[in-house]
Amino acid sequence: SKEIITMYYHHIKVTINTPEKAPYFKGSMLRGAMGYALKKVVCINPSYQCEGCFAQENCLYYTFYEAKNMPHAYRFDIVLGEDTYDFGLYLFEDACTKLPYVLSAIHKMLTKQGLGKDNKTIKDFTITVNNQEVYREDAFKNLNTLEPKLMGVECLLPQKQNLLIKLKTPLRIKKNNRFLKDDVDVEDILRSIHQRYTELTTGEPYAKLYRTPNYTLILKKFEYKILIRKSNRQKSTMNMDGVMGELVLNNIDEKSYNLLKLGEIIGVGKQTVLGLGKIEVEEF
Repeated sequence: SKEIITMYYHHIKVTINTPEKAPYFKGSMLRGAMGYALKKVVCINPSYQCEGCFAQENCLYYTFYEAKNMPHAYRFDIVLGEDTYDFGLYLFEDACTKLPYVLSAIHKMLTKQGLGKDNKTIKDFTITVNNQEVYREDAFKNLNTLEPKLMGVECLLPQKQNLLIKLKTPLRIKKNNRFLKDDVDVEDILRSIHQRYTELTTGEPYAKLYRTPNYTLILKKFEYKILIRKSNRQKSTMNMDGVMGELVLNNIDEKSYNLLKLGEIIGVGKQTVLGLGKIEVEEF
């Protein structure tokens, strides 16, 4: 019997019309701003403190931002060096049920709080969920008809023999206690996706790759991208360096192809919540 990889998810897309120019790497700013807004939306503790809070277990802010040793069931989807503030946001598995809170936080973040150094508020934006428009001109609509998408109901099969894997934002994969630079291989990418998938669906922190993948490597073209993140909360800068570039494969096996397609949704490697580890898989 075929083992089918399945994942429930929502893909939120926010298109923002503003003359303001976004920072080169906006993932860190977006996550911080949304956390601030989300806490305002969901916090019911008069002290506003997370530590020792009676509502921790059921708090979306705590789960997304404060809980330790838990997989993050969301990730920002960004383009590096894009002038606009447009962004995507994925929710996975149980987090899909929290969609109204997340949309409310995005609305608060843009209209009340603002983005960027000057906290400029934004009025002109649209939101789609799974390609269905849910917000325009200060009104939400169609929310009660939204269902999460299910990836992998039918096992995906590559239609063509060649596969191009693009690493669109820095990929940070640790092996033997160090981040890989130019020596990332296909197994490392598949192992990372498989492990993240297992964490999100079972809560187990470690999963061995099912078996040795079958494929022929045609091309590997990487560059190591230096990326610095400023953390206002910790008053420090942090390295977000990683590998970008592309791989070309031939004759990949079905299970590995499915994992790569899943990687397009859940991301690969470390700091995927900030928009790192974004991959695209194309057939040709």
